Amino acid sequence: MVKIGYRTIKTAIGTPVAIWIAQLMSLENFASAGILTILCIQVTRKRSILSAWHRFAACIIAMVYSYVFFEALGYNPIAIGLMLFLFIPTTVKLKVSPGIVTSSVIILHLYGSKNIDLSVIANEFMLIVVGIGTALILNLYMPSLDNKLYEYQEKIERNFSIILKELATYLREGDNDWSGKELTETAELLEASKSMAFRDVENHLLRSHNQHYHYFNMRVKQFELLERMLPLVSSVSGSYKHSIKIAAFFDELAEAVHPGNTAVIYLRQIQELRKEFREDQLPESRQEFEVRASLFNLLNEIEQYLIIKRSFKKSDV
Repeated sequence: MVKIGYRTIKTAIGTPVAIWIAQLMSLENFASAGILTILCIQVTRKRSILSAWHRFAACIIAMVYSYVFFEALGYNPIAIGLMLFLFIPTTVKLKVSPGIVTSSVIILHLYGSKNIDLSVIANEFMLIVVGIGTALILNLYMPSLDNKLYEYQEKIERNFSIILKELATYLREGDNDWSGKELTETAELLEASKSMAFRDVENHLLRSHNQHYHYFNMRVKQFELLERMLPLVSSVSGSYKHSIKIAAFFDELAEAVHPGNTAVIYLRQIQELRKEFREDQLPESRQEFEVRASLFNLLNEIEQYLIIKRSFKKSDV
């Protein structure tokens, strides 16, 4: 079954409404109001406002240029071509080039009129107002993304917990049959969640920060560290005293993957583990030295993991 999104619903509602209003106002080329509405329906409030501005500004410029060129050179294809040579660079310079397609509709209306007078200008202006205005009104409503974002958050935290437990199992037993599917799944979840969180940012024009965006950005950085831990863990062969302790630490950390900020507690534990490393007797073989070095680097990585979490303030929610 095909899923129908809010943008489709708004387009299906807004287009006939804009045409109907234009018809009630007895505007010429009233169907063009629907075209303007279609072009201005966007997925976020910010994009909608920018789209409306680009199209409105480009249409006004198009009307001015059309009057000058058509009245001076006549209503012929050559006049249109020459006008576009100047009009398109102007919109690019003024950073309203997304409105070129919309303004082309207005240009062709004016070209077809064969005589641009005040009534024609007023008609085109009202078409622009009705079409763009209808889209803006519809885009005042944007569905909340909170539930979906919290769903992403729960899935990512669950996967983080699994990854940490699997790392602990490898450190403790030296091998396991983990497929690693949570790594691929988490990468996909983070990409999708950041994209959705950015949409949420653009739906709140007056909000100075966004809790969801900062949260998922924090998890992306942590995930990069988890990926860097994998080769360090895999280089530890056999069961060692320190690897058992780090495994226990990972198990404990896996149970504490949540939005709350408890990183300070675990950072203290890392300092204690590092102190034990330094006070222990030196390695007796090259293999033990390499294992100890990998474990020490692993502590550094997990420390960075926790520092990133500590920098995330849940009070920003």
